[in-house]
Amino acid sequence: MTLREGDIRIPSGCAISGIMDRSGQRHDGTDILRSIELMHDRSNGLGGGFAAYGIYPDYKDLYAFHMLYETHEARIETQAYLDEWFLCEKQEKIPTDNVRTIQNPPHIWRYFLTPNPIKLAESELDEAEYTMERVFYINASIDGAFVASSGKNMGAFKGVGYPEEIGEFYRIQDYKAWLWTAHGRFPTNTPGWWGGAHPFTLLNWSVVHNGEISSYDANRRYVEQFGYDCQLQTDTEVITYLFDLLSRRHGYSQEMAAHIMTAPTWDDIDRMDPHDAKFETALRIAYSSALINGPMSVILGSSEGLLALNDRLKLRALMVAEKGSMVYLASEQAAIEVICPDAENMRSIEGGVPFVVQLDEVAAAKAQEGGVNEPLHEKPAANLTSAAPTRTRQRGV
Repeated sequence: MTLREGDIRIPSGCAISGIMDRSGQRHDGTDILRSIELMHDRSNGLGGGFAAYGIYPDYKDLYAFHMLYETHEARIETQAYLDEWFLCEKQEKIPTDNVRTIQNPPHIWRYFLTPNPIKLAESELDEAEYTMERVFYINASIDGAFVASSGKNMGAFKGVGYPEEIGEFYRIQDYKAWLWTAHGRFPTNTPGWWGGAHPFTLLNWSVVHNGEISSYDANRRYVEQFGYDCQLQTDTEVITYLFDLLSRRHGYSQEMAAHIMTAPTWDDIDRMDPHDAKFETALRIAYSSALINGPMSVILGSSEGLLALNDRLKLRALMVAEKGSMVYLASEQAAIEVICPDAENMRSIEGGVPFVVQLDEVAAAKAQEGGVNEPLHEKPAANLTSAAPTRTRQRGV
């Protein structure tokens, strides 16, 4: 029998999921595993992964490097490099289980590090910039070594396989986190390999993404002008670096950074009142190469909480619901209901408008400072306009 269009469905959509407790209470990985497993058919076994925040309270002030090594030699060279540039409090293999379907995994280690104070002083960089440069050096210059994550009190666990297999492999249920994100991959333009699985991370940022960034080359060239090095062969990597550039380096809030990436169309700007149109025009001109085009749904994790974002045309599904202090996100409603059957206020994320959920303590501190949308330091857009947009975020619960 010849199959025709409509006779079979091949769901090439990827799957993303997120769970956060705004109170900061930590939960094991059981629920995030059940949520992403329900969307098994949205991935094809070429990538799965998880990001978890709050998992290393005993080392919360140290950078936790999760490393993937393809060879013993890569590990020896990387450890010598880390010993040169950091002080290592602890190093160990990341515990894993044997999973029949996970074939030829790399050597997987973690290191709890603080920058070498002498090297840091000589570099004249801050800790974050210093650490970022070391991450890029390892990924680009040490053959067979890749940094899976490099933040504080967080980690990424990823590889080639279905997400539920990757979760079993890394024993996700043994960790406790106040924020979990997960990804099931269906690569269409890039290979399935351990370094290319989601989440993509840098410092405390992590990104899981469903979609395809058609503006990747323009975005990549833009971030590379600022020293970012795209080595991991996927369009999602550049989203992570854009958030770091716009938020950490340029000082914008996360929601303003997301607004820049999904800025209104020129037709929409033409219909705005002059006050908002002036601001949006300035942003479009100043950050034209940071505009992301293409179908996408994204969950960003950070030390502050999570941010969810759809493309302006809402071409990828992303649902949200809550129950008490818990917030749930997933590509499909059923992936929320399977872990919280009585979830409340179920709805779809609005296209092009960032949905932000912060830890209660972070939200309280920002409110006291005078508004979550203010940049972290001197406003970089001050020379563009004194106006502020009236539509910058969907309020989290």
